[in-house]
Amino acid sequence: MTQARIVPLTPDPPVIERLADILVAVVAGGGSVSFMHPLPRERARAFWDGALAAAARGERLVLGAFVDGSLAATVTLHLDCPPNQPHRGEIAKLMTHPDHRGQGLARALMEEAERHAVARGRTLLVLDTATDGGARGLYEQRGFTLAGEIPDYALKPHGGLTGTLLYWKRIGAAGAAASGPA
Repeated sequence: MTQARIVPLTPDPPVIERLADILVAVVAGGGSVSFMHPLPRERARAFWDGALAAAARGERLVLGAFVDGSLAATVTLHLDCPPNQPHRGEIAKLMTHPDHRGQGLARALMEEAERHAVARGRTLLVLDTATDGGARGLYEQRGFTLAGEIPDYALKPHGGLTGTLLYWKRIGAAGAAASGPA
């Protein structure tokens, strides 16, 4: 596993440019992260501008994994849930630049996102991933439970439909209670 420095990201222009690089590359490679290929850089930058502005308002946390000083991967923890769900967070946009895959960055980002969620009093995480080509194995290794599949949920970046898999995980005190005594 590559040593990475994982930190919350701020709306600095070089960070936004590198996030745009990652998003464009992931979509070009077929990653189902809400965008279609080809993804114009200005659209990718606008997405990250908005995401980091939401982070500055405390609505989410955008984490970045830096390898040798370069932003290589990212994940978002959505925190702005409805009033009847203050205990919940949602994982989104877990992406690793293709040049940095297979180095354990996604796993490290998930661990850090979970740690931040627990620190903010969250006891339940949810996420979804594409049925075709998603990160199912990673999420299941991290203890997420499959709730079900919705068929034909979204278009793949290069066309054609894919389903989505919905996952959940109890964390913090709720997660410890669910797993029983050690």
